Amino acid sequence: MNITAPQIVLGTMDFGTRVGTEQAFAILDSFVAGGGVWLDTANCYSFWADPDGVGGASERVLGAWLRARPGARDAVRIATKVRQNPLVPHSWPDSAEGLSTDAVRAGVEGSLRRLGVDHVDMLWAHAEDRGVPLEETVGVFGELVSKGTVLRVGAANHAAWRVERARSLAREQGVEPWTALQLRHSLVQPRPFTRLAEDGHRLLTADDLDLAHAEGLTVWSYSSLIWGSYVRADKPLPQTYDHPGNTRVLSVLDDTAGEVSASRNQVVLAWLMRQGIDPIVGASRVEQIEQALAARHVRLSDEHVERFARAR
Repeated sequence: MNITAPQIVLGTMDFGTRVGTEQAFAILDSFVAGGGVWLDTANCYSFWADPDGVGGASERVLGAWLRARPGARDAVRIATKVRQNPLVPHSWPDSAEGLSTDAVRAGVEGSLRRLGVDHVDMLWAHAEDRGVPLEETVGVFGELVSKGTVLRVGAANHAAWRVERARSLAREQGVEPWTALQLRHSLVQPRPFTRLAEDGHRLLTADDLDLAHAEGLTVWSYSSLIWGSYVRADKPLPQTYDHPGNTRVLSVLDDTAGEVSASRNQVVLAWLMRQGIDPIVGASRVEQIEQALAARHVRLSDEHVERFARAR
C-alpha cells in the first residue's frame, strides 16, 4: 500500500495547549533522536482547548522548535491540515474555514507563517466541504503543489468515493492528485452502525483500504491507541466499544503481548503497521513516544495476525 515502509507519525495536536512548550520540545527531540520523521499537525489545533477559541498553537510550537534546533527542518517532514479552523473565535463549526480556493490559500499561508517554513511536506484536506465544488478544491491543492508550497496532498475524513472522484478530477485538470488517506482506525472497533461521540471523525473502512491497495495510496490512522484506553484503567474504552468481539480481541492482545514481550500499545501499533498503515501517536511525556517508537521492533507472525482476525 505505502510507497515506503510504514512508520510511526508523531501527532502534535496538544502541543501549545494541553502540552506545554518545554515538554513538547523534549518529546520532539526524543522522537527525532529515535529515528522518527513525520510530524502531524493542523491549523485548527487545538481551538477547543485554547482560551482564544482558535487554532494555531500546535503550529506555533513546532515553528519555535524548528527555530531552536538548527538542522531540524531537514530531519523531519511536516504534515498540516486546512478546513476546520474557526474564523470566528469560539464559533465552530459555524465559522469553520472551508475548502474554497481563497480559504485553502489563506489557511496554508497562515500555517507557513506559524511554522516558519517555506513549504510543508503534506497538506491534508481535514474534512469534506460539500458546499464547494470538488473541482475547485482539487484545483487549489494542485496549484499549491505546482508552486512548491506543498509537496504532497491527501484527504482526511473523506469518503472513498469522494477521494477517487477528486483523483479523477485531478487527472482531468493535469494537477497533483491526493495520494494519501487519513482516517480513524485501531485494533478494536466500535459496534457497527453506532454513532461516534467525536464529531467529524470518520472510521477507516474496507472500501478505503481497497482504494488504497488498488491505487497505491498511503494510509495514516489517527486515534490509533484510543486515547490510552488499551493500557490505562482510568481511561476505559468508550461505551460504543463494549461488545463481545472486542472482548475476544483484547484477550488475544494480552496473549500476544506476553508472547512477543511487548506492551498492549506496542502490539497495536505493530499490528497497524503490518496492515501497511502509518499510525499517528500523540504523547504528553517523553517515555510515551519512546515506547511507541519501540513498536517498530515488535515482530508479529502471520499466526498472530490470523488470531486477531478470527477473534472479531
